Amino acid sequence: MKTCGLILLFWCQLIVAQKAIVTILVEPHVSVRDSSLHIYVAGNKPQTGLWNPSAVELGKQHDSLWKFEAAFDSGDVLEFKITRGSWESEAIYEAGIIPANTTIEITKDTTVLLRPLLWKSQLRRAKPEQTIRGNVEYHRALAGEGLNHKRDIIVWLPPSYEKNTSKHYPVLYMHDGQNIFDPSTAFTGHDWRVDEVADSLIKMKRIEEIIVVGIYNSPDRLPEYSDSPLGNAYLNFVVAVVKPLIDSTYRTKPDRKHTAVMGSSLGGLSSLFFVWKRPDIFGMAGCLSSAFWYDGEKTLKEVRDYKGIKKDIRVYLDCGGREKELIGGYNRMVDILKKKGFVKGKDLDYHLERNGVHNEQAWAKRIWRPLVFMFGKK
Repeated sequence: MKTCGLILLFWCQLIVAQKAIVTILVEPHVSVRDSSLHIYVAGNKPQTGLWNPSAVELGKQHDSLWKFEAAFDSGDVLEFKITRGSWESEAIYEAGIIPANTTIEITKDTTVLLRPLLWKSQLRRAKPEQTIRGNVEYHRALAGEGLNHKRDIIVWLPPSYEKNTSKHYPVLYMHDGQNIFDPSTAFTGHDWRVDEVADSLIKMKRIEEIIVVGIYNSPDRLPEYSDSPLGNAYLNFVVAVVKPLIDSTYRTKPDRKHTAVMGSSLGGLSSLFFVWKRPDIFGMAGCLSSAFWYDGEKTLKEVRDYKGIKKDIRVYLDCGGREKELIGGYNRMVDILKKKGFVKGKDLDYHLERNGVHNEQAWAKRIWRPLVFMFGKK
C-alpha cells in the first residue's frame, strides 16, 4: 500500500509539473485609456474563450494595467488577441497594421506584456472594392428560423460569369464569410485570399469556374458551428434560405454533386457536420484545421458509430503540425473515414502541413488543395 501511495504521489507531481501559468498583462497607451475601459482576451483555448471576443475579461489592476492569468498544459500552443469586447475593437500595436495572433509555445510559466497603441475601430479602413479580386455581390441581414442573429452573405462570381450568360456554375458555401475575401472585414486583418487563389486556379485551368458564397458568422458562432440546436438551425438556414436565394439569383448547378461546403476550425467541424447530415444537399466538404475535439468529440463519434451504407460524399481534411490540440482529432477522422471505405484521391483527401499554425494566413497558403480536390478539372 505504501508503494502504491508513492506511485500515486509521483503521478500527481508529474501532472502538476505538466501545467504552466500564463500571465497576460495589458498596458494600453495613455491615449486609449478611460475609466470605463473593459479589456478581453480571445484565443484558441477554452481558458481564453475559444475566440469569443467578449467571453474572458481581464482584471483591472489599476488605471493603466489589466491582467489575465490561467493554467495551461505544458506543450500547448496558445494563440490569442486582445479586444475591447468585439473584433471591431481588437488591439492594434502599430499604426495602420492589424496584427497576427500573439502565439506562445508553453513550456514554463510565462508572462507577456502587451501595450496597445489604439483599437481596430480607430483605423481607417480600405473599401471592399479595393481589396477583392473579381466581382462580388452582397445580400444583407438574412434571417433564419431558430437563429438569434441576422447575417450578411457575400457572393464571388467567376471570371466568365458576366460574359458567358448561358453557363451554369458549381457553388462553394463557406463559413466565416467575412474572413475569406476581404482583409478589411477579416477579424485578423488577413483573409483566406479565396478570390485570388480561385481566380488563379481558374486561369491556370486547374479547377472549374465556381461561385463562392461566404456566410458571415454571428455572436453564436460556437453553438452554430456544432451539432447543437443552434447548429441544426444554422444548417437549416443554409439549406432553406441561403441556397434557394443563390440558386434563384445566380446561374448555378444546384445538384448535390456540384455543391460544396468549407470552413476552418469550428467551421471545419461544421462543414463535416453539414455533409454528413445532409448529403442530399452537399456532395463535398472541405474541413481545414477542424475542431473535432469540440463538445466531447460528438461529430467524430457520430461518424465513427455510423452503421449505414457508405455515404456518397467527398471529404478533404487537413491540419497544421503546430496545431497540437487538433492533430489527434484529424488523425482519428482520417482513420475513421478510411475504415468506412473512403479512398484517398477518390472521395477522400488529407494533408498535414508540417509547420502549419491556426490562422487565416496559414489557410490561405493551402486553400488551393481543397479547391483542386473538389473542383479540379478532370
